[in-house]
This record gives sequence, structure tokens and C-alpha cells, in this order.
Amino acid sequence: MDGMLALQAMIDRAKRIVFFGGAGVSTASGIPDFTGEGGLYRRRYGDLTPEMMLSQSFFYLHPDRFYAFYREHMLHPQAQPNAAHRKLYELERAGRLAGLITQNIDGLHRQAGNRYVYELHGSVHENRCIECGRLYGLDYILKADGVPRCRDCGGVVKPSVVLYGEALDPYVSTGACREIARCDLLLVAGTSLTVEPAASMLAYFRGGSRKMVIINRDITQADSRADLVLRGDIAEVMDAICVRGI
Repeated sequence: MDGMLALQAMIDRAKRIVFFGGAGVSTASGIPDFTGEGGLYRRRYGDLTPEMMLSQSFFYLHPDRFYAFYREHMLHPQAQPNAAHRKLYELERAGRLAGLITQNIDGLHRQAGNRYVYELHGSVHENRCIECGRLYGLDYILKADGVPRCRDCGGVVKPSVVLYGEALDPYVSTGACREIARCDLLLVAGTSLTVEPAASMLAYFRGGSRKMVIINRDITQADSRADLVLRGDIAEVMDAICVRGI
């Protein structure tokens, strides 16, 4: 059977779909795939790697250098949801998508309208003073000169994203694992499945009569476990899905 026909048939039969996505979901929105060939994580910046500059220790030791790098490479305020984001919203609105798990920090799934979103690595749209806890939006970070500081107490404002050396939010990660364990169709898209601990969450998928689909440009370590593997542009694949109510 043609891959798209097989995917459509699985979606039509499923009662509880969960989507697990990575950077490849947002490339059609103009946000680069950081781990791909020529991506951000393949470069060095003097003696430093991006992982070093996006680490918890680097943030606290060199907040000025952290923010210079973060603003230049991690923030894409003009990005808009693409066909994949919009289709996932349609699936949720039709009662077919039970949960959406993303490794992305761009907030595009929520912008598209999805409510049941587990942002494993946080969101650039939420920023918090490390002293008093006051919350700030993305605009505050973009407009600040140098290191953004709290209006109330003068403390440094930190993005609510998971930096290297930090643990995932336990409530978010527990909820994501629960959704993976309960779904009858798991769509995995736009992720190389090499970033931990997110990649290990697929261990909660039990298989059996349940189905797993991989949609990715490159080979992943979960391909051998999948019931269907599709290579191609994720936005195009998702856009071709017909959404029917339960």
C-alpha cells in the first residue's frame, strides 16, 4: 500500500493519537534544524560549542554572552505556524489528537491553537526573574538592552527553556510519558531521536495492536520499531492528511 494511504488508514482507525515532534516540524516556518547538516550544533564559536553556550552554567557565569548568542540563534519572532502545525490543530479540534509532545521551544503549536501541548524543553515565550519569579513575555527579552532585568527587583530574567545541565519539568515529562503509554497511534515526526532524555520516552510505547509512524527526512533509531516509515517534507506529509471526526 502507498505510504500516504497507509498513514490515512491508521489515522482513520485511531481513537487516541499522540504526536511526538522535533525541530523538523518547524523548518517550514523558517526555523533551522539545529542538528542537521550545517546546522547550529555542527559549528563552533571559538573554543565554545553551542551546547556550552546554551548550558545552565554558562548562563549564570556569562549572562551577557549567553543572551547575545540566544537572541541571534534561538529566537525567531517572525515565524508562523506551517501546514504541519495547522493540521495538528485540526486533528485536536476533531477529537482525534489526545496529546502533542514537542522538543521545540518556539511555541508554534500553541500559536496554531493546540491546547494539549507538552513542551518538553520549555518555551521562549515564558521568561522568569530568577530572584522574585515575575514572568515576562518574549517581547521583553527582544527589546531589552543586553541582559534583561526584572522591573520589580532588578534580578536577571531567565528564559523558561531547558538548558544543558537542567532537568526536564517533572510534570511535563510525566504527562508526556503518560500520553505515549495510552495512545493507540503514535506519530513521530521531525526528530532524529538522539536528544535525551526526550528520545527515551518512546520506551513507554508498548506496540502490540497500537501503531507507530515515523515521518522524518533521515533515518532514526526507532525506524525498526515503526509500523510505517515515511521519508519526506513533514509539512507536506501532514498537509495531505484528511481529518475526519470520530
